[in-house]
Amino acid sequence: MDVFDLIVVGGGASGFMSSITAAENDVSKINILESTTKLLEKVRISGGGRCNVTNASWVPSEFIDNYPRGRKKLIESFSRFAAGDVFEWFQEKGVKLKIEDDHRIFPISDSSLDIVNCLKNTAQNMGIEISTKKFVKRIERDGKDGLFKVFISKNEFLLTKKLLISTGGHSSGHRLAESLGHRIIKPVPSLFSFSCRDEKLKECRGVAVKNVYLEISLNNKNFKSQGDLLITHWGFSGPGILRLSSFAARDLYEKQYKFKLCIKWTNLDLSELSNKMNMLREVNGTSNLCNLRPIPSLTKRLWVYLLNKLEIDNTKTWSELFSKERHKIINILLNDEYQISGKGPFSDEFVTSGGVSLDEVNFKTMESFICKDLYFTGEILDVDGITGGFNFQHCWTSGWLAGKAIAN
Repeated sequence: MDVFDLIVVGGGASGFMSSITAAENDVSKINILESTTKLLEKVRISGGGRCNVTNASWVPSEFIDNYPRGRKKLIESFSRFAAGDVFEWFQEKGVKLKIEDDHRIFPISDSSLDIVNCLKNTAQNMGIEISTKKFVKRIERDGKDGLFKVFISKNEFLLTKKLLISTGGHSSGHRLAESLGHRIIKPVPSLFSFSCRDEKLKECRGVAVKNVYLEISLNNKNFKSQGDLLITHWGFSGPGILRLSSFAARDLYEKQYKFKLCIKWTNLDLSELSNKMNMLREVNGTSNLCNLRPIPSLTKRLWVYLLNKLEIDNTKTWSELFSKERHKIINILLNDEYQISGKGPFSDEFVTSGGVSLDEVNFKTMESFICKDLYFTGEILDVDGITGGFNFQHCWTSGWLAGKAIAN
């Protein structure tokens, strides 16, 4: 029976990067096993079909701040193959990339198929075997020659010298890792929006507010985030919310996603906001509240909603506003509160917190400390990043490191 030099379980971003890197470094017999009919599916659908390849944060020590779990382990990984290396890697293979204002990196074409086709074509041109509809049922280790038996049916198996598992957050990959001696940190959702049952908030659906300050207090811990906020028909979303959900993921899971969200709608402090309110009263006293907002970044719809929430008549003029009402407005702009009732209906590209314990993997090589010649890459590990290209960067980096180590 033929023996492969490397079998990769999982045809996603990190699986392809591992295979291609190994092949470029003279590993000859490689087979990628994908359980579905679709290769690189998450790459295809990510970023609304545009594929947020990585993020133009070039300094590894700053880059790791975007990972709620895994950051200490990643510092050395990113010092060897970072965002700039990924940018060059794809450009050299003919995919032109662009950096957007928020530092996210996409193909110039705005099509994820450029990334998908680049990876597929490169792998095929290097002679890498790619097998779809090959669900790995179990893996055994031959004690005599150390080969892995990779079973794709009850009795049918493939033999390989080295094995890499890159199945993402799927339970099938966790089961395989456990069978080979690894501990799995319980996977829970990360990167999700928040549901809020405030019916009147629905009047603000579609409203986006730049750079708000968000906070959750759970289990004697404070989680804070700063970023853009989107009000939806179910509650709250946007980069600021997704970042907050990521850092608080495990605590939110414990609380069954029922908690209080605090929103500070402005970067002004108490004295600055008080001065601004007094100035509006003195200089624009004849203007109606609904027509003149103390915070220009608030849309009229949101401002009117906040006034209604405070039971303040928005047809009043600024000079007619009582002192008590001014204090109410100041308080809600600095410390607005919402009861969150659950996760939103969509998760951002299905990111999970949890997976193979990081203490059991060498982050220089991605090889298991438990089982020699076994490697893990991508989201099967207990590593997750916030939205903005960080999860893909971990896939590219871990894949490249594993490919290099397997070749050596």
